[in-house]
Amino acid sequence: MTNVDTRTYDVVVIGAGPVGENVADRTTAAGLSTVIVESELVGGECSYWACEPSKALLRPALLRADAGRVPGLGPAAAGPLDAAAVLAHRDRMAAHWNDDGQVEWLKAAGIDLQRGHGRLDGPRRVAVTTPDGGTIHLLARHAVAVCTGSTAALPDLPGLAALRPWTSREATSAPQPPGRLVIVGAGVVATEMATAWQALGTEVTLLARGARLLPQMEPFAGELVADRLREAGTDLRFGVTVATAARTDGQVGITLSGGGRLTADEILFATGRVPRTGDIGLETVGLNPGDWLTTDDSLAVTAAPGDWLYAVGDVNRRALLTHQGKYQARIAGAVIAARAFGAPLDTERWSPHAGTADTAAVPQVVFTDPEIASVGLTTIEARRTGRRVDVVDYNLAHVAGAIQHDPDYRGWARALIDPDRRTVVGCHFAGPGVTELLHSATVAITGEIPIERLWHAVPSFPTISEVWLRLLETYRDQHGGQGPMCGRRG
Repeated sequence: MTNVDTRTYDVVVIGAGPVGENVADRTTAAGLSTVIVESELVGGECSYWACEPSKALLRPALLRADAGRVPGLGPAAAGPLDAAAVLAHRDRMAAHWNDDGQVEWLKAAGIDLQRGHGRLDGPRRVAVTTPDGGTIHLLARHAVAVCTGSTAALPDLPGLAALRPWTSREATSAPQPPGRLVIVGAGVVATEMATAWQALGTEVTLLARGARLLPQMEPFAGELVADRLREAGTDLRFGVTVATAARTDGQVGITLSGGGRLTADEILFATGRVPRTGDIGLETVGLNPGDWLTTDDSLAVTAAPGDWLYAVGDVNRRALLTHQGKYQARIAGAVIAARAFGAPLDTERWSPHAGTADTAAVPQVVFTDPEIASVGLTTIEARRTGRRVDVVDYNLAHVAGAIQHDPDYRGWARALIDPDRRTVVGCHFAGPGVTELLHSATVAITGEIPIERLWHAVPSFPTISEVWLRLLETYRDQHGGQGPMCGRRG
């Protein structure tokens, strides 16, 4: 009779990226035995192929750009980057693609790690194919959390395998700058990687299907980024797609829609994400392989009865951002623990067991030149949903703190205000140094702070945060908002 290796835990987590780690941390801290299953590196996409390495590539590029615009530095700070040093720093930030440190953290937190590919095998069951080809069966008393994330979407082009295109993984881990890089896409990955590799000496061509960059954000964001990329030497082409692409003798030949050809050393497809759910056994619980997993605000999968299956992070498509996935993980961990111990759930708006921020206050930074910072409702979403908002704009070049960054500062701020509740529901900034404005905007939105109260949050002079006062003054002048009359600015 064959022995079956079966192990029982309170919670089984599939995927040991930052999201899975946080779910496991919260359930373990609550006293639930937890195992986490990982087929690649513990730490996931963010640690090795996304957030950490990409920002290591971008930080020197943005610092050089900022320094080059400061009087007294200028040309002295605008020389070429040391590509070898930048890439060595990137390697350190990605821990040289070694997860020993992350594994030690799991051990210290009391979380068991099972290496291998995990697949659902019916309700509360996970079968793990181990690296040596064996199978381990994991039973969950209370919950299984799917935290497998997303992967790059690739176009349906003939000969794609032979083309060997870059995805975000190759773009953040390449051992050296390519001579010529064609980037297909107009979103965050496309614009950030154009910024990074252009700064390292690569000749970059960016192909966008639509008419502008960063189409999901406020229009001024994409316009300012496009201006800077052009100034840096990027060839931006709008309204084009790739008809064919093939690699010959190491070079990539590209035919564009409507004619035209390009030749490059590498081609990066940054055209979206798809869920990593194609081979995780969804069919064994009545779900469709390859689908996004829809959840309620407690992160329980709505199509799986019994409140035992959770989908956390990118895989649920609520907000494809690491920090938002970690936020969801904290919610999910609290929900799983409450249900395990028979405690009532508090799922009201902004409660401990509801992911309200996923729909009301998702913060995002795009680390381009200039930086883009955004949280909450956009004008695009307001128009699409018919929501009435007052839109307040202010030119950041008129803020004293911004001019300290650059006498010719280019940037913009926009606030969206609910005219009935008189609270901020969206904030969007573009310009050097604006990322540090984002958390104050996030607090204003999640705290639902009335405009009248925000008048009493006094920004320090001269900082870029003074734009908060300028937005309030503009709202008062344009929309009759209440607030103290101000004397001369400055």
